[in-house]
Amino acid sequence: MPIPSAAPVLVSGATGKQGGATARALLAAGTPVRALVRDAAAARARAVEELGAELVTGDLDDRASLARAAAGARAVFSVQMPALTGNGFDFDGEVAQARNLIEAARETGVPHFVHTSVTGAGQHIETPGWAEGRWASMEGTLGAKAAIQELVRAAGFPYWTLLKPGFFMENFLPSSAFLFPRGVEGGLVSVLNPETRLSLVAVDDIGAAAAAAVADPHTFNKVELELASDHLSMAQIAGVLSQTLGTHLSAPDMTEAQAKAAGMPGPGASHEYLNVAGQPGRPQYARDLGIPLTTFEMWARTYMSLTA
Repeated sequence: MPIPSAAPVLVSGATGKQGGATARALLAAGTPVRALVRDAAAARARAVEELGAELVTGDLDDRASLARAAAGARAVFSVQMPALTGNGFDFDGEVAQARNLIEAARETGVPHFVHTSVTGAGQHIETPGWAEGRWASMEGTLGAKAAIQELVRAAGFPYWTLLKPGFFMENFLPSSAFLFPRGVEGGLVSVLNPETRLSLVAVDDIGAAAAAAVADPHTFNKVELELASDHLSMAQIAGVLSQTLGTHLSAPDMTEAQAKAAGMPGPGASHEYLNVAGQPGRPQYARDLGIPLTTFEMWARTYMSLTA
């Protein structure tokens, strides 16, 4: 079916990392963007508007507001994050929000739905030890991602695309304190083994992939892209960071207790899962679709030298 090129793309999460990257990539390509925001007067919403996006207020928990926002859109970019409650992350709420957006898009006749998930979601149940309950701590997050993917597949959109990005390169920013809780001088802190290879992705490349899908819905129809910009071991990553920062960094080789003592945040314990499961995203998959990619070395030269 023909898709009107002048119609806007509704971008959820437009003030966040993935939605923001998608909004920027679409606008750079000349595609009109309708940014879904909860508060149009907020500074981050204003910043998106200044880039050229149209702001539309709505809430992922309010399906009626989503239907108003989606009306007349050529595509929807979908991303959700589980809310943190007193009982932990609300993964059921994450699925409910995705369902609201999917149903609102179908109700208003949006022809193309592009959803971003996570690499390996759906295949996770094949990980050694999964059936025995070894990775019960990962069931919430990966189960929610897999459930949302199935909702997209079954929704009946004329075109749909699943992007499944890997480990964000932005996790290595010292300012995030995720892998550098003691600062660069304290070294990398993680339970990831030196030989564990990560399917690394630059957030901007998620935006590029989403924009490519919107521009060519036929090629990207029913594509489930395990998205990686680079594929490196922790030892190789430490080498790139050492060269970029001009200081020697070793790949971490820590027990969970040692990493926690060094300041590793709670979610970092889940990285033990990556030592066993790995990540299926590979750069060649995106290259085969003509998506430009950012290597980890390119990313580090651009961002690490400015933030270290």
